[in-house]
Amino acid sequence: MPLISRRGLLASLMPQPQTQPNILFIMSDDHAAHAISAYGSKINSTPNIDRLAKEGVRFDNCFCTNSICTPSRAAILTGQYSHINGVNTLDDSIDIKRPTIATHLQSFGYQTAMIGKWHLGTQPQGFDHWRILPGQGVYYDPFFLEKTGRKQYQGYCTDIITDFAIDFLKERDASKPFFLMCHHKAPHRPWDPGPKYKNLFDDKDIPEPSNLYQPVGRGLKMRVGEDTTERDLKMKPPEGLTGDALRKWAYQRYMKDYLRCVQSVDDSVGRILDHLDANNLRENTIVIYTSDQGFFLGDHGMFDKRLMYEESLRMPFLARYPKEIKAGTRNSDISLNIDFAPTFLDYAGMGRDPKMQGESFRQNLQGRTPPTWRQSMYYRYWMHDDRDHHVPGHYGVRTKTHKLIRYQTTEPEYELFDMKKDPHEMTNLASKQPALVATLKREITRLQHKYGDKPYELSSSQ
Repeated sequence: MPLISRRGLLASLMPQPQTQPNILFIMSDDHAAHAISAYGSKINSTPNIDRLAKEGVRFDNCFCTNSICTPSRAAILTGQYSHINGVNTLDDSIDIKRPTIATHLQSFGYQTAMIGKWHLGTQPQGFDHWRILPGQGVYYDPFFLEKTGRKQYQGYCTDIITDFAIDFLKERDASKPFFLMCHHKAPHRPWDPGPKYKNLFDDKDIPEPSNLYQPVGRGLKMRVGEDTTERDLKMKPPEGLTGDALRKWAYQRYMKDYLRCVQSVDDSVGRILDHLDANNLRENTIVIYTSDQGFFLGDHGMFDKRLMYEESLRMPFLARYPKEIKAGTRNSDISLNIDFAPTFLDYAGMGRDPKMQGESFRQNLQGRTPPTWRQSMYYRYWMHDDRDHHVPGHYGVRTKTHKLIRYQTTEPEYELFDMKKDPHEMTNLASKQPALVATLKREITRLQHKYGDKPYELSSSQ
């Protein structure tokens, strides 16, 4: 056995330079990309979130695979579609024995932490430190579940989550790389703004989307005005308001509170970025900002999410990592929430988990699209005709140019949209372009086979 010199022995005992990057994953709840000024918002300004776009990359085609909170969170953690990880609906809980990005990184030497909204029905696994909201949590004076029990904290939820995240960064084991998931409740319904922004927008009207007054069909209970509640709007509608007048009034009430909540999230991102920059953590920390899905901001006359329309399907995704990501870049490749976990494994230097269905987009972040990168994505919403929103189950495919949606109806019902000519999805072309419908139906079949899903039971004529 070779002898080790005294100098060599001392060197081996000295703290070694950290080579694995830290990973800071900031996720809000229901924050639509079109309420971020870096994405061209016409309704608000988010200067701190915009810093990530200026100092890193903006993904323009990042999509969720099931646009509802609990399933999207499970997809992010597991890298798997809902039908594989078992979390199809809001009522499902993640299996604590199922490997996740947290358990993988923890086993690979990362110090892991989960702070904020968890919403997966079970106690977090794979985290050295966690402090989570019970269920949806509340905006003011929230309770948190911790390893030591349940404790209430005074203040506004977004600010408290930010405080906890910065506390972890201060108190962590600096000899290890960290993986921190900082999950905000905001701007989830019922949109209770913090004290700082209580009167923001009082002196202005929020610009309306062009299709705010579109009739909302299918019996959907997501209509701005008709289906927003007194709790949502913080008051009863004026006497006698109906139809478009009610929608116009309710839109302003709803959107101002929604955007006030967003403003506190933007402040939070700024505080965390400032802490990283001031503590020599900028260069070796990957910072991501995203949301668990998109959200209708009066688009198509609606609020909420669930549907495969763009405003619900699209996730904001901004990332900064000075070592690899060129500042001020944009990427239009189709990326999915099931890709997040494989990407983090790639950065950590771990091998790919073969049970994950997503792909690492590390090269895409660097501006290099792999030649075999996907040209289409598969989506499926499972909560058929739920009691509150009455959204039918549906699945579909989105390419860079078109989208085909198949609804869970007795008779087969499809919607086809040209995403280049009709980005707001106002004209259903399914009956006018049968050849394209047939092509995209074959692509749905291919993707269902690839991901282990099954189609609706159809008769031979369907």
